[in-house]
Formats: sequence, C-alpha cells, structure tokens
Amino acid sequence: MRTETGQVVRLKDYRKPDYRVRTVDLTFRLHPDDTRVLARLEIERDRDTAAGVPLELDGDEVALISVAINGEAVPGDAMQVDANKLVLKKPPRKRSFSVEIETSISPAANTRLMGLYRSSGNYCTQCEAQGFRRITFFTDRPDVLAVYTTRIEADESEAPVLLGNGNCTETGKLPDGRHYAVWHDPHPKPSYLFALVGGDLDSIHETFVTCSGRQVALRIFVEKGKTARAAYAMDALIRSMKWDEEAFGREYDLDVFNIVAVSDFNMGAMENKGLNIFNDRLVLADPETASDADYQGIERVIAHEYFHNWTGNR
Repeated sequence: MRTETGQVVRLKDYRKPDYRVRTVDLTFRLHPDDTRVLARLEIERDRDTAAGVPLELDGDEVALISVAINGEAVPGDAMQVDANKLVLKKPPRKRSFSVEIETSISPAANTRLMGLYRSSGNYCTQCEAQGFRRITFFTDRPDVLAVYTTRIEADESEAPVLLGNGNCTETGKLPDGRHYAVWHDPHPKPSYLFALVGGDLDSIHETFVTCSGRQVALRIFVEKGKTARAAYAMDALIRSMKWDEEAFGREYDLDVFNIVAVSDFNMGAMENKGLNIFNDRLVLADPETASDADYQGIERVIAHEYFHNWTGNR
C-alpha cells in the first residue's frame, strides 16, 4: 500500500492525455483471493502527440499477468512495470490500436475498500477518485471517457447476483457451478464511475414509466433480511426521477436503474452510471425507530446520486 503524501495537482499544470481509451471490454473471473481481470482497451493517440511516445497506464497493487498489443505479446524489454505504472515503451505508430492486459487482484485482502473488494461475502467496487487503477492498469483520470462492456463470472452459490453499469445484455451458466452476466453501458464515462457488484443479496423491485413512455426497471439490492427497510428509498427514487423530468425534462436513459446498499462502503454513496452504491445507513429505515432526520437524509442522498446522471457526470 502506498504511504507517501499525495502531490498537489494545480489547474495551471493541466496537460491533456497523450492517449485516450475509446472502448473498454472487461472480463472478471471472481475469486476471493485471485480474481482475474482481462481488459481489452481500444486506444487512440492524440493528434498532438508524436508517434512512438510511450503509453503510461496507472496501477496500484495489481499483479500483471500478461500484456499484448494488437494480439501480439509485449516482450519484457518493451515495457516497464512498477507499483504505480505500466509503461509500454514502443506503442504502434498508427493512431489507433488495442491493448490486452490480464491482471490478478485479491478482493478479500483489499482492506482499503478501494477498487474491487470482498466484504461480508459480497464483491463490491469503489473507484472514486482513483480506484479503477486497483483493478487493472489504465489511464485513470476523469478526462478519459470510454464505453464499457463488462462480463462477470462467479460461483453461482457464492454470488447469484451479478451487477454492472448500463443494461444487462446476456446471462448464462458455466461449468462447475459458475455463471455469468454481461453488462453494456452505451454512454462514455470516466473510470471512476465504473461499478461491479457480486453477491447473495435480497432486492425490491418497481417499474418507472418515463415521460416518453419507456419502462425502466428499478431495483434496490440489500443484504439478507433488510428489504423491509428499503421501501422509503424506492419511493424517494421514483419521486426523484419524476421531479427531474418535470423540472428539467431530463429522462433517464437506460432500461434499468440499480441501487446496492451494503454495510461496508467507505463513502456515503456513489453515483456510478446505472448502478449507484450506498452505505446502507443512507438507504435503510425502520418506521419503528427512524427519525424524521433519518428519512430526510435518505431522500436527500437518493436524489443527489440520481441527479448525477445528468448533472456532474457529463
């Protein structure tokens, strides 16, 4: 774990990235101690960047398994790897190319709760502000927006629920009691809005009809035995979606909106695209014990994170 003091980054020192990531295809093979992450990145060199400038990707406590460029393995002398960086010294001179990276991470050992971690039997991510680099080597900065497709594989008995950003496009069974789900988010986003959840969770369901007549599936996932305490949060979500349409004409733009509330989350809540993740103290309320202030807090944060869909993210 890094312990050095962070460096101050000033606006006057801003420099646009030499390379941008246009699409990200991820495969997660979930395992408590050895989760394999396969990332295929479509890279584009900036027009003002000279051909041959090294490609630097951020990392933090990830073990590199392999790297390939356009399907060809990168030899050891053509790259540099340390605790914080993967540098590809000789990227292609063409402006566009693909990079395939396989990494290994240990969610169970991730006590920082940043990146992908496993707690209380559930897999969860937190990538704001620089947590995505704890999953794979990446250009982990908010001015690099990409379209993400995520395939999640897991032991079905351990993680019957598999969630990602965007819409679920495919599910299926795998050998040895495993299963998978594929999620696609068509809207370009920065890496800090990436999210993944896998676990054995309960849920409540509703449907919201948008102003154009589309049906959106709403789901709130909670730890076992807590669904009765999530009703007010669902009501607050529906009212927030309706208010945003009426006040600003902003219609939700995916087929599903998921909220996950877990007890081990190092922020109050996070507005990941289509998959908001909350500390459950800001979602759950028992009418027998909750105060007016508790309900007000739930309503405020549910609305705040939903409104990020159009305000603040893009």
